[in-house]
Amino acid sequence: MTTRAGFIALIGEPNAGKSTLTNRMVGAKVSIVTHKVQTTRARIRGVAMEGDSQLIFVDTPGLFQPRRRLDRAMVAAAWGGASDADVVVLLVEAHRGITDGVKRILEGLQDLPKGRKIALAINKIDRVKAEELLALSKALNESFTFLKTFMISAERGYGVDDLRTWLAQEIPEGPWLYPEDQIADLPMRMIAAEMTREKLTLRLHQELPYQLTVETEHWTERDDGSARIDQVIYVARDGHKGIILGHKGETIKAISKAAREELSEFLGRKVHLFLQVKVRENWLEEAERYSEMGLDFKDGNA
Repeated sequence: MTTRAGFIALIGEPNAGKSTLTNRMVGAKVSIVTHKVQTTRARIRGVAMEGDSQLIFVDTPGLFQPRRRLDRAMVAAAWGGASDADVVVLLVEAHRGITDGVKRILEGLQDLPKGRKIALAINKIDRVKAEELLALSKALNESFTFLKTFMISAERGYGVDDLRTWLAQEIPEGPWLYPEDQIADLPMRMIAAEMTREKLTLRLHQELPYQLTVETEHWTERDDGSARIDQVIYVARDGHKGIILGHKGETIKAISKAAREELSEFLGRKVHLFLQVKVRENWLEEAERYSEMGLDFKDGNA
C-alpha cells in the first residue's frame, strides 16, 4: 500500500466558500461558517481520508485589502498557508466572477514558490448559467495557468468528490501525518471558542462585526463524563458589552444555549458552558490575543 499525505491550501476572497468546502471535505464542522465576510481568522486544518491518501486542508482567512493590524495578520496567515502547502486551490464565486480582489490574488499567485501545484475551483455554480461558467473559466485560465479547473458547489456537494479524488492523487507519497480518526489539528479549546464566536457573529449581524474575540479560559473534565467550559468574550467598548448581554441578559443566554448545543453534539457528550464578557479596549493591539487566534502578532505590522 502506497500512502500519501499533503497539505492543501484553500484560498480566495472572503465568503468564497473556503470554510464550507473544508467542512464538506472533512465531513464535520471544523471551520466557522457564517454569511459574514472575514470570519475565519486562523489557518484551520481539517483532515480528510480519501483511499490511502490523507488530505490536510488549510482553510485560510479570506484575502482582502487589509486596513488594520488584525486584517494584516489574517492576510499574512492566508498567503503563508498557500506558500507552505503542497497543493493550492483558488476558489472563485461563479456569480461574482473576476473581481478586483480576484485580480489581486491572481497576481499574488505568481509570487508563490515555483513548482507549486495550483488548481482553480469555481464555486456556487448553481447560481449561474452554463455559458457564463465556461466564459469565466476561460478568462481565469487565460489570466493564470492552472493545473486543473473544477466546477463545484461546496454547499450542495456538486463536483466536490471529483476535486477530492484529484487532490488525493496530487499530494506527495509519504506516511500519514495524523491518526486516521483525527479530523482537525486545532486544540479543542480553540475549536470551542470558534463555535461560540460563530454564534455571536450570526446573532449580532451588523452590530459587532469584528470587534470581539472569544477565548476558552478553562476546560474541566467532570467525573460524569461531561465537560465544563469557561469562555471569555473580549470586546473593545462598554457599549459592545451591553449589546452582547442584551435586555435582561437574553442575548447572551441565547448565544450560550446555541453554542452549548453545538459543542455537545460535536463532542458527543454533555457540555456546561459559562460565558463572561470583558471589556479590553486595546485587545486588537495585544500579542496574546493573536496567539489565541493562531495568528502572528508581528504579521500585523504595517
